[in-house]
Amino acid sequence: MSVKVPEKIKQQEINAIAWQACDTFRGVVDPSQYKDYILIFLFLKYISDVWKDHYEEYKKQYGDDETRIRRKLERERFVLPKGCSFDELYEQRDADNIGELINIALDKIEEANKAKLEGVFRNIDFNSEAALGKTKDRNRRLKNLIEDFANPKLDLRPSRYGGNIEDIIGNTYIYLIEQFATQSGKKAGDFYTPQMISILLAKLVAPKPGDKILDPACGSGSLLIEAGKSVGDDNFALYGQEVNGSTWALARMNMFLHGMDSARIEWCDTLNSPALVELDKLMRFNVVVANPPFSLDKWGAENAERDQYNRFWRGVPPKSKGDYAFITHMIETALPKEGRVGVVVPHGVLFRGAAEGRIRRKLIEENVLDAVIGLPDKLFPTTSIPVAILVFDRSREKGGPNEARKDVLFIDASQEFVSAKTQNQLLDVAVNEIVRIYRERAVVEKASQPPLSIYSYKATPEELEENDFNLNIPRYVDTFEEEEEIDVAAVQQEIEQLENELAAVRTKMRDYLKELGVS
Repeated sequence: MSVKVPEKIKQQEINAIAWQACDTFRGVVDPSQYKDYILIFLFLKYISDVWKDHYEEYKKQYGDDETRIRRKLERERFVLPKGCSFDELYEQRDADNIGELINIALDKIEEANKAKLEGVFRNIDFNSEAALGKTKDRNRRLKNLIEDFANPKLDLRPSRYGGNIEDIIGNTYIYLIEQFATQSGKKAGDFYTPQMISILLAKLVAPKPGDKILDPACGSGSLLIEAGKSVGDDNFALYGQEVNGSTWALARMNMFLHGMDSARIEWCDTLNSPALVELDKLMRFNVVVANPPFSLDKWGAENAERDQYNRFWRGVPPKSKGDYAFITHMIETALPKEGRVGVVVPHGVLFRGAAEGRIRRKLIEENVLDAVIGLPDKLFPTTSIPVAILVFDRSREKGGPNEARKDVLFIDASQEFVSAKTQNQLLDVAVNEIVRIYRERAVVEKASQPPLSIYSYKATPEELEENDFNLNIPRYVDTFEEEEEIDVAAVQQEIEQLENELAAVRTKMRDYLKELGVS
Protein backbone atom coordinates (compact mmCIF):
# COMPACT_ATOMS: atom_id res chain seq x y z
CA MET A 1 0.00 0.00 0.00
CA SER A 2 1.50 3.32 -1.07
CA VAL A 3 1.54 6.29 1.28
CA LYS A 4 0.06 9.45 -0.18
CA VAL A 5 2.60 12.26 -0.08
CA PRO A 6 1.02 15.67 0.68
CA GLU A 7 0.98 17.96 -2.32
CA LYS A 8 3.62 20.65 -2.05
CA ILE A 9 2.21 24.13 -1.96
CA LYS A 10 3.66 26.58 -4.46
CA GLN A 11 5.51 29.74 -3.48
CA GLN A 12 2.77 31.92 -4.98
CA GLU A 13 0.10 30.15 -2.90
CA ILE A 14 1.97 30.75 0.36
CA ASN A 15 2.46 34.38 -0.61
CA ALA A 16 -1.25 34.77 -1.40
CA ILE A 17 -2.41 33.13 1.86
CA ALA A 18 -0.09 35.27 3.95
CA TRP A 19 -1.12 38.45 2.13
CA GLN A 20 -4.81 37.57 2.53
CA ALA A 21 -4.30 37.47 6.30
CA CYS A 22 -3.75 41.22 6.11
CA ASP A 23 -7.48 41.69 5.46
CA THR A 24 -7.93 41.41 9.23
CA PHE A 25 -6.20 44.78 9.68
CA ARG A 26 -6.90 46.72 6.49
CA GLY A 27 -8.75 49.94 7.21
CA VAL A 28 -8.09 49.54 10.95
CA VAL A 29 -4.32 49.69 11.27
CA ASP A 30 -1.82 51.47 9.01
CA PRO A 31 0.18 49.04 6.80
CA SER A 32 3.43 50.31 8.30
CA GLN A 33 2.15 49.01 11.66
CA TYR A 34 0.18 45.87 10.82
CA LYS A 35 3.16 44.47 8.94
CA ASP A 36 4.63 43.68 12.37
CA TYR A 37 1.64 41.56 13.42
CA ILE A 38 1.55 39.65 10.13
CA LEU A 39 5.29 39.01 9.93
CA ILE A 40 5.49 37.90 13.56
CA PHE A 41 2.67 35.44 13.00
CA LEU A 42 4.33 34.09 9.87
CA PHE A 43 7.49 33.65 11.94
CA LEU A 44 5.58 31.89 14.75
CA LYS A 45 3.82 29.58 12.29
CA TYR A 46 7.13 28.66 10.67
CA ILE A 47 9.03 27.84 13.86
CA SER A 48 5.99 25.94 15.19
CA ASP A 49 5.76 23.78 12.06
CA VAL A 50 9.51 23.12 12.07
CA TRP A 51 9.32 22.13 15.75
CA LYS A 52 6.30 19.89 15.08
CA ASP A 53 8.11 18.20 12.19
CA HIS A 54 11.11 17.42 14.36
CA TYR A 55 8.86 16.28 17.21
CA GLU A 56 7.15 13.73 14.96
CA GLU A 57 10.54 12.54 13.72
CA TYR A 58 11.88 12.00 17.27
CA LYS A 59 8.64 10.40 18.41
CA LYS A 60 9.23 7.65 15.87
CA GLN A 61 12.61 7.04 17.53
CA TYR A 62 11.72 7.41 21.21
CA GLY A 63 8.02 6.56 21.37
CA ASP A 64 6.24 8.15 24.36
CA ASP A 65 9.42 9.24 26.13
CA GLU A 66 8.50 12.93 26.21
CA THR A 67 11.48 13.93 28.34
CA ARG A 68 13.93 12.43 25.86
CA ILE A 69 12.09 13.92 22.89
CA ARG A 70 12.09 17.35 24.54
CA ARG A 71 15.78 17.15 25.36
CA LYS A 72 16.54 16.24 21.77
CA LEU A 73 14.38 19.05 20.42
CA GLU A 74 16.10 21.63 22.59
CA ARG A 75 19.38 20.90 20.83
CA GLU A 76 17.90 22.22 17.58
CA ARG A 77 18.41 25.74 16.13
CA PHE A 78 15.85 27.15 18.56
CA VAL A 79 13.69 26.22 21.53
CA LEU A 80 9.88 26.38 21.46
CA PRO A 81 8.65 26.38 25.07
CA LYS A 82 5.61 24.33 25.98
CA GLY A 83 2.34 26.23 25.43
CA CYS A 84 3.89 28.66 22.95
CA SER A 85 3.34 26.95 19.60
CA PHE A 86 0.97 28.24 16.97
CA ASP A 87 -1.25 25.17 17.39
CA GLU A 88 -1.54 25.77 21.14
CA LEU A 89 -2.52 29.39 20.57
CA TYR A 90 -5.01 28.25 17.92
CA GLU A 91 -6.74 26.11 20.55
CA GLN A 92 -7.12 29.25 22.69
CA ARG A 93 -8.26 31.56 19.88
CA ASP A 94 -11.66 32.16 21.58
CA ALA A 95 -10.11 33.21 24.89
CA ASP A 96 -11.12 36.62 26.23
CA ASN A 97 -7.46 37.46 26.79
CA ILE A 98 -6.03 36.04 23.55
CA GLY A 99 -3.88 39.15 22.97
CA GLU A 100 -2.27 38.71 26.38
CA LEU A 101 -1.73 34.98 25.73
CA ILE A 102 0.08 35.75 22.46
CA ASN A 103 2.31 38.28 24.25
CA ILE A 104 3.16 35.73 26.96
CA ALA A 105 4.03 33.09 24.34
CA LEU A 106 6.31 35.48 22.45
CA ASP A 107 8.05 36.55 25.69
CA LYS A 108 8.76 32.91 26.53
CA ILE A 109 10.10 32.19 23.04
CA GLU A 110 12.37 35.21 23.30
CA GLU A 111 13.61 34.21 26.77
CA ALA A 112 14.34 30.65 25.62
CA ASN A 113 16.33 31.86 22.59
CA LYS A 114 18.17 34.88 23.96
CA ALA A 115 21.21 34.58 21.74
CA LYS A 116 19.15 34.73 18.55
CA LEU A 117 15.88 36.43 19.41
CA GLU A 118 16.38 38.63 22.47
CA GLY A 119 14.36 41.84 22.14
CA VAL A 120 12.80 40.88 18.81
CA PHE A 121 9.20 40.99 20.03
CA ARG A 122 9.51 43.80 22.59
CA ASN A 123 8.15 46.50 20.25
CA ILE A 124 4.90 44.76 19.36
CA ASP A 125 1.88 44.38 21.61
CA PHE A 126 -0.94 42.01 20.60
CA ASN A 127 -2.99 43.31 23.52
CA SER A 128 -2.80 46.98 22.52
CA GLU A 129 -6.10 48.84 22.55
CA ALA A 130 -4.53 51.79 20.75
CA ALA A 131 -3.37 49.63 17.84
CA LEU A 132 -5.99 46.87 17.65
CA GLY A 133 -9.12 48.35 19.22
CA LYS A 134 -11.17 47.62 22.31
CA THR A 135 -11.32 44.11 23.79
CA LYS A 136 -14.22 42.72 21.73
CA ASP A 137 -12.92 44.06 18.40
CA ARG A 138 -9.32 43.15 19.26
CA ASN A 139 -10.26 39.56 20.13
CA ARG A 140 -12.22 39.18 16.90
CA ARG A 141 -9.33 40.48 14.80
CA LEU A 142 -6.78 38.25 16.51
CA LYS A 143 -9.05 35.21 16.14
CA ASN A 144 -9.37 35.95 12.41
CA LEU A 145 -5.59 36.34 12.14
CA ILE A 146 -4.95 33.00 13.85
CA GLU A 147 -7.53 31.24 11.67
CA ASP A 148 -6.02 32.73 8.51
CA PHE A 149 -2.64 31.24 9.41
CA ALA A 150 -4.29 27.91 10.29
CA ASN A 151 -5.12 27.44 6.60
CA PRO A 152 -4.30 23.74 5.86
CA LYS A 153 -2.37 24.85 2.79
CA LEU A 154 -0.02 26.87 4.97
CA ASP A 155 1.75 23.77 6.28
CA LEU A 156 5.39 24.81 6.60
CA ARG A 157 6.89 21.57 7.86
CA PRO A 158 10.31 21.06 6.18
CA SER A 159 9.51 17.39 5.44
CA ARG A 160 7.03 18.57 2.82
CA TYR A 161 9.57 20.62 0.88
CA GLY A 162 12.69 18.54 0.48
CA GLY A 163 14.69 20.73 2.85
CA ASN A 164 14.28 24.07 1.05
CA ILE A 165 11.58 25.51 3.31
CA GLU A 166 13.97 28.26 4.45
CA ASP A 167 14.12 29.58 0.88
CA ILE A 168 10.35 29.39 0.50
CA ILE A 169 9.45 31.05 3.79
CA GLY A 170 12.26 33.60 3.35
CA ASN A 171 10.89 34.50 -0.08
CA THR A 172 7.40 34.91 1.40
CA TYR A 173 8.80 37.18 4.10
CA ILE A 174 10.49 39.39 1.50
CA TYR A 175 7.33 39.31 -0.65
CA LEU A 176 5.26 40.58 2.28
CA ILE A 177 7.79 43.30 3.10
CA GLU A 178 7.66 44.41 -0.56
CA GLN A 179 3.85 44.51 -0.47
CA PHE A 180 3.85 46.47 2.78
CA ALA A 181 6.32 48.91 1.25
CA THR A 182 4.02 49.52 -1.70
CA GLN A 183 1.00 49.96 0.58
CA SER A 184 2.83 52.20 3.04
CA GLY A 185 4.14 54.77 0.57
CA LYS A 186 6.85 57.01 1.99
CA LYS A 187 6.95 55.19 5.31
CA ALA A 188 8.35 52.14 3.50
CA GLY A 189 11.74 53.75 3.01
CA ASP A 190 12.58 52.82 6.59
CA PHE A 191 12.60 49.11 5.90
CA TYR A 192 12.68 48.16 2.23
CA THR A 193 15.02 48.13 -0.79
CA PRO A 194 13.50 46.77 -4.03
CA GLN A 195 14.84 43.29 -4.66
CA MET A 196 16.40 43.96 -8.07
CA ILE A 197 18.39 46.89 -6.65
CA SER A 198 19.57 44.63 -3.81
CA ILE A 199 20.62 41.98 -6.31
CA LEU A 200 22.42 44.53 -8.50
CA LEU A 201 24.27 46.09 -5.57
CA ALA A 202 25.31 42.67 -4.26
CA LYS A 203 26.68 41.65 -7.67
CA LEU A 204 28.59 44.90 -8.07
CA VAL A 205 30.49 44.55 -4.78
CA ALA A 206 30.92 40.78 -5.38
CA PRO A 207 31.48 39.37 -1.86
CA LYS A 208 33.90 36.45 -1.73
CA PRO A 209 34.03 33.39 0.53
CA GLY A 210 35.33 34.40 3.95
CA ASP A 211 34.19 38.02 3.65
CA LYS A 212 32.68 40.07 6.46
CA ILE A 213 29.74 42.03 5.03
CA LEU A 214 28.16 45.12 6.63
CA ASP A 215 25.00 47.11 5.99
CA PRO A 216 25.04 50.13 8.36
CA ALA A 217 21.42 51.05 7.53
CA CYS A 218 20.07 47.55 7.06
CA GLY A 219 16.31 48.06 7.38
CA SER A 220 14.63 44.66 7.31
CA GLY A 221 17.85 43.06 6.06
CA SER A 222 16.91 42.19 2.48
CA LEU A 223 20.00 43.83 0.94
CA LEU A 224 22.28 42.12 3.46
CA ILE A 225 20.67 38.75 2.67
CA GLU A 226 21.18 39.24 -1.07
CA ALA A 227 24.83 40.10 -0.43
CA GLY A 228 25.21 36.88 1.56
CA LYS A 229 23.51 34.80 -1.13
CA SER A 230 25.83 36.20 -3.80
CA VAL A 231 28.88 34.67 -2.06
CA GLY A 232 27.94 31.24 -3.38
CA ASP A 233 28.54 29.28 -0.17
CA ASP A 234 28.00 29.63 3.58
CA ASN A 235 31.46 30.99 4.33
CA PHE A 236 30.63 34.61 5.15
CA ALA A 237 29.59 36.74 8.12
CA LEU A 238 26.80 39.31 8.07
CA TYR A 239 26.62 42.46 10.19
CA GLY A 240 23.98 45.17 10.27
CA GLN A 241 22.94 48.29 12.14
CA GLU A 242 19.41 49.71 12.22
CA VAL A 243 18.08 52.72 14.12
CA ASN A 244 14.36 51.82 14.13
CA GLY A 245 13.45 49.26 16.79
CA SER A 246 10.58 47.51 14.99
CA THR A 247 12.56 47.41 11.74
CA TRP A 248 15.55 45.97 13.60
CA ALA A 249 13.23 43.21 14.87
CA LEU A 250 12.10 42.49 11.30
CA ALA A 251 15.74 42.17 10.24
CA ARG A 252 16.47 39.69 13.05
CA MET A 253 13.47 37.55 12.08
CA ASN A 254 14.34 37.84 8.40
CA MET A 255 17.85 36.53 9.07
CA PHE A 256 16.42 33.64 11.10
CA LEU A 257 13.95 32.68 8.38
CA HIS A 258 16.75 32.65 5.78
CA GLY A 259 18.94 30.41 7.92
CA MET A 260 21.34 33.30 8.59
CA ASP A 261 20.59 33.68 12.29
CA SER A 262 24.29 33.95 13.15
CA ALA A 263 24.19 37.46 11.66
CA ARG A 264 24.96 40.24 14.13
CA ILE A 265 22.29 42.92 13.76
CA GLU A 266 22.62 45.85 16.15
CA TRP A 267 19.91 48.30 17.17
CA CYS A 268 21.68 51.67 17.18
CA ASP A 269 22.13 55.04 15.50
CA THR A 270 24.94 54.35 13.03
CA LEU A 271 26.00 57.96 12.58
CA ASN A 272 25.92 59.01 16.24
CA SER A 273 26.51 55.85 18.28
CA PRO A 274 27.62 52.91 16.11
CA ALA A 275 27.54 49.59 17.98
CA LEU A 276 29.90 47.59 15.73
CA VAL A 277 32.99 48.67 17.62
CA GLU A 278 36.02 46.78 18.95
CA LEU A 279 38.56 48.27 21.37
CA ASP A 280 37.03 51.74 20.85
CA LYS A 281 37.58 51.52 17.09
CA LEU A 282 35.12 50.90 14.28
CA MET A 283 35.07 47.32 13.05
CA ARG A 284 36.34 46.91 9.48
CA PHE A 285 34.71 44.87 6.71
CA ASN A 286 35.55 43.40 3.32
CA VAL A 287 32.25 44.60 1.85
CA VAL A 288 29.94 47.44 2.91
CA VAL A 289 26.56 47.99 1.22
CA ALA A 290 23.61 50.23 2.04
CA ASN A 291 20.51 51.99 0.84
CA PRO A 292 20.53 54.69 3.54
CA PRO A 293 17.71 57.22 4.00
CA PHE A 294 17.98 59.89 1.32
CA SER A 295 19.10 63.37 2.43
CA LEU A 296 18.42 62.69 6.10
CA ASP A 297 17.75 65.86 8.08
CA LYS A 298 19.13 66.34 11.62
CA TRP A 299 21.50 63.40 11.25
CA GLY A 300 23.95 64.67 13.91
CA ALA A 301 26.13 67.24 12.17
CA GLU A 302 26.48 69.15 15.44
CA ASN A 303 28.55 66.28 16.87
CA ALA A 304 30.48 65.31 13.73
CA GLU A 305 33.53 67.52 14.27
CA ARG A 306 34.08 65.82 17.64
CA ASP A 307 33.41 62.32 16.29
CA GLN A 308 35.51 59.92 18.37
CA TYR A 309 36.09 57.70 15.32
CA ASN A 310 37.27 60.61 13.13
CA ARG A 311 34.96 59.57 10.30
CA PHE A 312 34.36 63.09 9.01
CA TRP A 313 37.96 64.20 8.47
CA ARG A 314 37.15 65.02 4.82
CA GLY A 315 34.58 67.54 6.00
CA VAL A 316 31.22 67.64 7.78
CA PRO A 317 28.20 67.19 5.51
CA PRO A 318 25.35 69.72 5.78
CA LYS A 319 23.07 69.18 8.78
CA SER A 320 20.00 68.85 6.53
CA LYS A 321 21.51 66.24 4.19
CA GLY A 322 23.14 63.16 5.70
CA ASP A 323 24.01 61.39 2.42
CA TYR A 324 27.77 61.97 2.68
CA ALA A 325 27.68 61.16 6.39
CA PHE A 326 26.60 57.62 5.50
CA ILE A 327 29.03 57.45 2.57
CA THR A 328 32.04 58.48 4.65
CA HIS A 329 31.01 56.13 7.48
CA MET A 330 30.86 53.26 4.97
CA ILE A 331 34.27 54.03 3.51
CA GLU A 332 35.83 54.32 6.97
CA THR A 333 34.42 50.89 7.93
CA ALA A 334 35.77 49.23 4.77
CA LEU A 335 39.14 47.52 5.11
CA PRO A 336 42.01 49.77 3.97
CA LYS A 337 43.54 48.86 0.58
CA GLU A 338 40.92 46.13 0.15
CA GLY A 339 37.33 46.96 1.13
CA ARG A 340 34.55 47.43 -1.42
CA VAL A 341 31.60 49.78 -0.88
CA GLY A 342 28.30 50.07 -2.74
CA VAL A 343 25.70 52.69 -1.81
CA VAL A 344 22.37 53.87 -3.28
CA VAL A 345 22.11 57.67 -3.41
CA PRO A 346 19.85 60.42 -4.77
CA HIS A 347 21.33 62.24 -7.77
CA GLY A 348 21.97 65.40 -5.76
CA VAL A 349 24.94 63.61 -4.21
CA LEU A 350 26.61 63.69 -7.64
CA PHE A 351 26.63 67.45 -8.11
CA ARG A 352 25.63 69.47 -5.03
CA GLY A 353 28.27 72.01 -4.04
CA ALA A 354 29.56 73.59 -0.83
CA ALA A 355 30.52 71.03 1.86
CA GLU A 356 29.33 68.11 -0.24
CA GLY A 357 31.36 69.32 -3.22
CA ARG A 358 34.50 69.50 -1.07
CA ILE A 359 33.97 65.98 0.31
CA ARG A 360 33.31 64.63 -3.19
CA ARG A 361 36.52 66.20 -4.47
CA LYS A 362 38.57 64.61 -1.70
CA LEU A 363 37.08 61.17 -2.38
CA ILE A 364 37.96 61.49 -6.06
CA GLU A 365 41.47 62.73 -5.29
CA GLU A 366 41.96 59.79 -2.93
CA ASN A 367 41.21 57.60 -5.96
CA VAL A 368 38.64 55.43 -4.14
CA LEU A 369 35.64 56.19 -6.39
CA ASP A 370 35.36 53.33 -8.88
CA ALA A 371 32.00 53.77 -10.62
CA VAL A 372 28.86 55.92 -10.87
CA ILE A 373 25.77 54.09 -12.11
CA GLY A 374 22.57 55.92 -13.00
CA LEU A 375 19.31 53.99 -12.63
CA PRO A 376 15.75 54.71 -13.85
CA ASP A 377 13.26 56.78 -11.90
CA LYS A 378 10.27 55.32 -10.02
CA LEU A 379 12.14 52.16 -8.91
CA PHE A 380 11.18 52.78 -5.27
CA PRO A 381 7.70 52.80 -3.76
CA THR A 382 8.90 55.69 -1.59
CA THR A 383 10.01 58.19 -4.23
CA SER A 384 9.70 58.81 -7.96
CA ILE A 385 13.18 60.34 -8.30
CA PRO A 386 15.92 58.50 -10.19
CA VAL A 387 18.73 57.12 -8.05
CA ALA A 388 22.35 56.22 -8.57
CA ILE A 389 24.76 53.67 -7.17
CA LEU A 390 28.25 54.74 -6.15
CA VAL A 391 30.90 52.03 -5.98
CA PHE A 392 34.04 52.73 -3.96
CA ASP A 393 37.05 50.44 -3.99
CA ARG A 394 39.74 50.91 -1.36
CA SER A 395 42.09 48.63 -3.30
CA ARG A 396 42.64 51.71 -5.53
CA GLU A 397 44.05 53.85 -2.72
CA LYS A 398 47.77 54.39 -2.30
CA GLY A 399 49.50 51.09 -1.59
CA GLY A 400 46.52 49.01 -2.74
CA PRO A 401 46.72 46.39 -5.51
CA ASN A 402 44.64 48.56 -7.89
CA GLU A 403 46.43 51.83 -7.15
CA ALA A 404 47.23 52.25 -10.87
CA ARG A 405 43.53 52.42 -11.84
CA LYS A 406 42.74 56.12 -12.04
CA ASP A 407 39.60 56.39 -14.19
CA VAL A 408 36.00 56.45 -12.98
CA LEU A 409 33.47 54.37 -14.89
CA PHE A 410 30.13 56.06 -15.58
CA ILE A 411 27.18 53.85 -16.54
CA ASP A 412 23.86 55.29 -17.68
CA ALA A 413 21.06 52.73 -17.30
CA SER A 414 18.34 55.33 -16.72
CA GLN A 415 16.30 54.34 -19.79
CA GLU A 416 16.42 50.57 -19.29
CA PHE A 417 13.25 49.65 -17.39
CA VAL A 418 9.80 48.17 -17.74
CA SER A 419 6.86 50.33 -16.71
CA ALA A 420 4.52 48.90 -14.09
CA LYS A 421 1.42 50.23 -12.33
CA THR A 422 3.00 51.84 -9.28
CA GLN A 423 6.72 51.69 -10.00
CA ASN A 424 9.18 50.84 -12.75
CA GLN A 425 10.96 47.50 -12.84
CA LEU A 426 14.63 46.73 -13.46
CA LEU A 427 14.85 43.37 -15.24
CA ASP A 428 17.44 40.61 -14.85
CA VAL A 429 18.84 41.28 -18.31
CA ALA A 430 19.52 44.92 -17.40
CA VAL A 431 21.13 43.97 -14.08
CA ASN A 432 23.40 41.47 -15.82
CA GLU A 433 24.42 44.00 -18.47
CA ILE A 434 25.27 46.66 -15.87
CA VAL A 435 27.37 44.13 -13.97
CA ARG A 436 29.13 42.99 -17.17
CA ILE A 437 30.01 46.56 -18.14
CA TYR A 438 31.26 47.25 -14.62
CA ARG A 439 33.40 44.12 -14.36
CA GLU A 440 34.90 44.58 -17.82
CA ARG A 441 35.10 48.37 -17.39
CA ALA A 442 33.73 48.51 -20.91
CA VAL A 443 32.93 51.67 -22.83
CA VAL A 444 29.57 51.37 -24.58
CA GLU A 445 28.70 54.23 -26.93
CA LYS A 446 25.25 55.02 -28.26
CA ALA A 447 26.62 54.94 -31.81
CA SER A 448 27.52 51.24 -31.35
CA GLN A 449 23.78 50.44 -31.06
CA PRO A 450 24.00 48.04 -28.08
CA PRO A 451 21.14 45.57 -27.49
CA LEU A 452 20.04 47.52 -24.38
CA SER A 453 19.81 51.25 -23.70
CA ILE A 454 22.77 51.12 -21.29
CA TYR A 455 25.82 53.23 -22.09
CA SER A 456 29.13 53.89 -20.38
CA TYR A 457 32.26 56.01 -20.35
CA LYS A 458 35.58 56.00 -18.49
CA ALA A 459 36.47 59.46 -17.28
CA THR A 460 40.08 60.39 -16.56
CA PRO A 461 41.14 62.36 -13.47
CA GLU A 462 41.77 65.34 -15.76
CA GLU A 463 38.20 65.23 -17.11
CA LEU A 464 36.79 65.02 -13.60
CA GLU A 465 38.84 68.05 -12.56
CA GLU A 466 37.79 69.99 -15.68
CA ASN A 467 34.19 69.38 -14.62
CA ASP A 468 34.98 70.70 -11.11
CA PHE A 469 34.50 67.14 -9.73
CA ASN A 470 30.86 67.18 -10.73
CA LEU A 471 29.69 63.58 -11.23
CA ASN A 472 26.45 64.32 -13.07
CA ILE A 473 26.26 61.40 -15.50
CA PRO A 474 25.20 63.29 -18.69
CA ARG A 475 28.46 65.26 -18.48
CA TYR A 476 30.32 62.05 -19.32
CA VAL A 477 27.95 59.60 -21.03
CA ASP A 478 26.61 60.82 -24.36
CA THR A 479 23.03 59.64 -24.89
CA PHE A 480 22.09 62.50 -27.22
CA GLU A 481 19.43 61.60 -29.77
CA GLU A 482 20.17 63.10 -33.19
CA GLU A 483 17.13 64.88 -34.51
CA GLU A 484 15.88 63.98 -37.96
CA GLU A 485 16.78 66.64 -40.52
CA ILE A 486 13.74 68.71 -41.44
CA ASP A 487 12.95 69.65 -45.07
CA VAL A 488 11.67 73.19 -44.47
CA ALA A 489 10.38 73.62 -48.04
CA ALA A 490 8.38 70.39 -47.85
CA VAL A 491 6.91 71.39 -44.49
CA GLN A 492 5.90 74.80 -45.87
CA GLN A 493 4.24 73.13 -48.85
CA GLU A 494 2.33 70.79 -46.52
CA ILE A 495 1.14 73.74 -44.40
CA GLU A 496 -0.13 75.57 -47.51
CA GLN A 497 -1.96 72.45 -48.64
CA LEU A 498 -3.64 72.06 -45.24
CA GLU A 499 -4.67 75.73 -45.24
CA ASN A 500 -6.26 75.32 -48.70
CA GLU A 501 -8.13 72.21 -47.54
CA LEU A 502 -9.33 74.04 -44.42
CA ALA A 503 -10.59 76.99 -46.55
CA ALA A 504 -12.54 74.57 -48.76
CA VAL A 505 -14.11 72.89 -45.73
CA ARG A 506 -15.19 76.27 -44.32
CA THR A 507 -16.81 77.24 -47.66
CA LYS A 508 -18.79 73.97 -47.71
CA MET A 509 -19.86 74.50 -44.10
CA ARG A 510 -21.20 77.99 -44.91
CA ASP A 511 -23.20 76.57 -47.83
CA TYR A 512 -24.72 73.85 -45.60
CA LEU A 513 -25.70 76.41 -42.98
CA LYS A 514 -27.40 78.64 -45.62
CA GLU A 515 -29.45 75.65 -46.82
CA LEU A 516 -30.55 75.06 -43.24
CA GLY A 517 -31.49 78.72 -42.85
CA VAL A 518 -28.81 79.37 -40.25
CA SER A 519 -27.11 82.71 -40.61
